Amino acid sequence: MNLEAKRTTELEELLIDAEADDEVVQHSHPVVSRPWLLLLGLILVALNLRPALSSMSPLLAEVSHSLGLSAAKAGLLTTLPVLCLGLFAPMAPILARRFGAERVVLGILLTLAAGIILRSSFGEVGLFAGSLIAGASIGIIGVLLPGIVKRDFARQAGAMTGVYTMALCLGAALAAGSTVPLSDYFGDSWNIGLGFWLVPALVAALFWLPQVGHKHGAHQVAYRVKGLLRDPLAWQVTVYMGLQSSLAYIVFGWLPSILIGRGLSATEAGLALSGSIIVQLASSLAAPWLATRGKDQRLAIVVVMLLTLGGLFGCLYAPLDGLWGWAILLGLGQGGTFSLALTLIVLRSRDAHVAANLSSMAQGFGYTLASLGPFAVGLIHDWTGSWSAVGWVFAVIGLGAIVAGLGAGRALYVGVCSEKV
Repeated sequence: MNLEAKRTTELEELLIDAEADDEVVQHSHPVVSRPWLLLLGLILVALNLRPALSSMSPLLAEVSHSLGLSAAKAGLLTTLPVLCLGLFAPMAPILARRFGAERVVLGILLTLAAGIILRSSFGEVGLFAGSLIAGASIGIIGVLLPGIVKRDFARQAGAMTGVYTMALCLGAALAAGSTVPLSDYFGDSWNIGLGFWLVPALVAALFWLPQVGHKHGAHQVAYRVKGLLRDPLAWQVTVYMGLQSSLAYIVFGWLPSILIGRGLSATEAGLALSGSIIVQLASSLAAPWLATRGKDQRLAIVVVMLLTLGGLFGCLYAPLDGLWGWAILLGLGQGGTFSLALTLIVLRSRDAHVAANLSSMAQGFGYTLASLGPFAVGLIHDWTGSWSAVGWVFAVIGLGAIVAGLGAGRALYVGVCSEKV
């Protein structure tokens, strides 16, 4: 049996672990008394991990005009939350060890709600401060939530991975497609359109409240992984994660503005983004399953990235009559690139502890790298006054992701092991 075949059987159990970096193993925990309530809470929390990002882009032109933002400042506005995903994610395990994961999730949900209020009020200062708070909140919850899922739904890890991914995509799609209609309904108020996403955050906090008092009598064993930052394969995984994320957040941040610049209304542009995100539901589930059936993941990485680039260039240059076809192609590609990035973290790791550390490295450095893409798009548009030139950004990032992916997709382990402290 080759290496990839052996790792396929471990993929579903380790995938959620690979997204958390607390270096702590829960060896035992009590049976959840009301799993349906926990499941509902998890879904509602996951639904809130993307609206703060995808709700801004359909209104970006209106917000920029209202506040007098330059394209460079608008680029910074789309970059700031993504940068915070990487910068604040390492705080999650520290907070969880100090206060407990459930309490931290509740507190950060309320912080997210506060950030949403702030960015929809108080002018330019509130807009940037609220975006920073929202990005930091999403970065922290995004690390904690999968660990809770793994702990309490260990036997259903594969199914819960699918539910988690679908909730993320659904939240992003709902925000992208409905923010402009909400703004129009309330008298063309972008403040209300952005501020509305306070409501699902508070609803999620309400349904999460019963989890705060739940005690988990776990025996904790700490592990240490040394030398990961010196491993070339780990850096290839990290760069692939960062570059594919950069394209994803360019789409979140700028695709509606690009389409509006080509002649679509804000509502139509938001719906195109929403439709593309919905399509990701299918490919995010199918791509890892197909990729783990081969000897390695290199072919799958090239295919999904070419689909992504094809969809992006179609949205940028092709006649608008075929826009929905290009949006679907883009969604199929990007759903696959994201899920393969998570899959690579698992397949390149010898155990869950290495996977957790590799995940922290890939997300911390990767999201920091990803933040440069949206900012570059804003700068180039500001310098040239045209969207056509940003195609070079797409090409450079996409080709870089393919090069990194060809290294990361090989059937190898990173050259480090975990050891008990």
